[in-house]
Amino acid sequence: MGTAAPVTKEFGRLLLTLRTRAGLSQEQLSHAAGVSVRALADLERGRSRGPQQRTVQALAAGLSLDSDTAAELERAARRGRTRSRPAAGPRAHGPLALPRDVGDFVARGPALARLLALVERTDADRSTISVVSGQPGLGKTAFAVHAAYHLAPHFPDGQLVLDLHGMDPEPTAAHDALASLLRAVGVAEHAIPAATDDRSGLLRSVLRDRRLLLVLDNAAGEDQVRPLLPGAGRCLTIITSRHALAGLESVHRSDLTLFRREEAVELLSRIIGPERIRQEAQAARDLADLCGLLPLAVRIAGQRLAGRPHERIRKLAAQLAREGRRLDTLQAGDLQVRAAFALSYRRLAPATRTVLRRASLAAGGDFSPESAALLADLPVDEAARCAEELTDAGLLQSDPSAERYRFHDLLKLFATEQLTTEDGPEVSRAALDRTAQWMLRRATAAALRFDADRHEDLPYDDPDPAGAPADRDQARAWLEAERGQWLAALRHAQARGHHRQVIDTARAMHWFSEFNLHWELWVELFRQGVEAARALGSRQDEAVQLNFLAWSYNNCVHDPGAALVTADAALEVAREIGDRLQTGWALGYGASALHRIGRAGESIARLRDAVDCFADQTSVQGRLAELTALNTLGSYLRQSGSAEEALAIHRRSEAICRAKVPGRPTELITVYLAAARQQIGNDLAALGRRTEAERPLQQALDIFETMNMAAWAETTRLDLGIVLRHLARHDEARRTLLAAHEALRRLNSPRQAEAAAELRELGVRAS
Repeated sequence: MGTAAPVTKEFGRLLLTLRTRAGLSQEQLSHAAGVSVRALADLERGRSRGPQQRTVQALAAGLSLDSDTAAELERAARRGRTRSRPAAGPRAHGPLALPRDVGDFVARGPALARLLALVERTDADRSTISVVSGQPGLGKTAFAVHAAYHLAPHFPDGQLVLDLHGMDPEPTAAHDALASLLRAVGVAEHAIPAATDDRSGLLRSVLRDRRLLLVLDNAAGEDQVRPLLPGAGRCLTIITSRHALAGLESVHRSDLTLFRREEAVELLSRIIGPERIRQEAQAARDLADLCGLLPLAVRIAGQRLAGRPHERIRKLAAQLAREGRRLDTLQAGDLQVRAAFALSYRRLAPATRTVLRRASLAAGGDFSPESAALLADLPVDEAARCAEELTDAGLLQSDPSAERYRFHDLLKLFATEQLTTEDGPEVSRAALDRTAQWMLRRATAAALRFDADRHEDLPYDDPDPAGAPADRDQARAWLEAERGQWLAALRHAQARGHHRQVIDTARAMHWFSEFNLHWELWVELFRQGVEAARALGSRQDEAVQLNFLAWSYNNCVHDPGAALVTADAALEVAREIGDRLQTGWALGYGASALHRIGRAGESIARLRDAVDCFADQTSVQGRLAELTALNTLGSYLRQSGSAEEALAIHRRSEAICRAKVPGRPTELITVYLAAARQQIGNDLAALGRRTEAERPLQQALDIFETMNMAAWAETTRLDLGIVLRHLARHDEARRTLLAAHEALRRLNSPRQAEAAAELRELGVRAS
């Protein structure tokens, strides 16, 4: 028989006596010593064997013991540690002992706190499992080791760490891992069973009555770790893996994230000293950003600087700023970011590796399975499966709500390197050509659903009719989500000389652009259209695209100077080819630019000329152009003090809308009607008829919101808020103006300043 019980109870009785003598409750001693109440209770009742020395020291400090009494408590604990037990020798400390904890560990406070809370509420009937996962370089092993040291007082039977070599070509088999663990907990070699299941059962049996912390580092998958997990008892197992290990049931999960910038700078400070950071604070922040806030990269940068104390931080930041050399620079001794990524990459299936490499060609911040499929030349379902595998492996990040994926900056550089090495320029060009053609066809077909000159029942030239957006809402969602991809495709088509395709796409986008006035990309899109028209020598297309470009300068980037120059160029071309419709548009866009510059008289004169140009147009396009010109002319007249004339013009515009425009969708005419009613409301307000003004403004706002036209809706909301303020309906005005100000700020509208001024009139300071 073993002698564990008597010596363990001796320590428990002594601890209880000393706590009682000190007049402390278990809760008070727990707080003073940093040992959980449950652990104290187990120690006093003799349920836990001799605690580790650091635990005894913490208890002695919490009890304020003198040196002799503290030594007596340590001797009692030591006798408990050296007990014998059947079929098992003393607890091993050898190959599975914890590695040293890094002294400059930073951040991860919330994750540590969650683990501590988990330990303190551990159910005696079931051991606790915590999975720490995430992309390469997040510091999962460092976190697990640091947590093991931090939680050591709660686990008096020891802490073990076992590297499962999950990234090796042949990870450690569960059979062999079990043998290592059994030896570490004191099972003699001859007593270790031959079968894996028997080894697993024995490990659970041995650990049932122990409080032991086990770190299973670098796990390959669920099948590898399941046999290693304790069953009943009060053990804690921390598993680290680059994979999510989503198949493990009833586990706590710690998904580590990138550092915040201040955490990254703090790590640099601890490695190289705060003085160097203070001397180059901005360079340190830049360095952290260039490391992508990835803990491994930040540590490597810090170690490089520590090894070269004479070098400036800004020098290393400048080296990292060169993307082609960034991964070469991020190495210090045997620490390498590239090597960390390569371990995961080598374990991927061939198709999954292809998706990772080719996805680095995707434009914008994220990409869809469709983009990945086009670039990798795979079916969409297979590309989606590969993207999910890459997410589980920590090599891609998934969007919280949409089926989209993104790279960490450094991982994208790594994928680009592999693309260059394994695929080469010809394969990359073919992938980009294939993707650009498909993207432009889909984008053009989707945008045509908003075209005022196209009927909904006409066919669309979508590259995948079965998967195409089925209506305007779906088309808009696709165009918004994929705008980075189709804009890159437009650039690619222009560079490859596909000028007609560029023009067709730009034409198709014109009406859709009205729904997203705040997108600055419209300037680039229509500039590409102008260049394509000139490359083809098409003066008609040039006039159209110049007008689109002038519109985007006026409304999207608020640059009236560029708008005026562009509108004048469009006017010259339109008059040269005798196109009255494009002449009218050029006059109108030039008038808008002149108005913004402050040349009101010239602006109104040009608009009257534009209305005259449109008046003799019998086409549907001409009538719509006339509505636009009338609404704008009335607005400028009102701002020039002629509110009565403005109201008459806007009533005329409203009447045209009510009469409908033959052959045009009701939805489109409703938008023009809303624009007319917004202007009518403002006209009435300018005439002092604010009670009458509220209704048309509210009607316009309702239409714009229904149509999801944010830029139009929020300026109308501002106009309504101003009217409500003048009507002394201050609570309503305050709510309306606050909402308008926040939205206009997000849209980068120049009217956000006007909204802030109106709020100040109500004694509200806009954020």
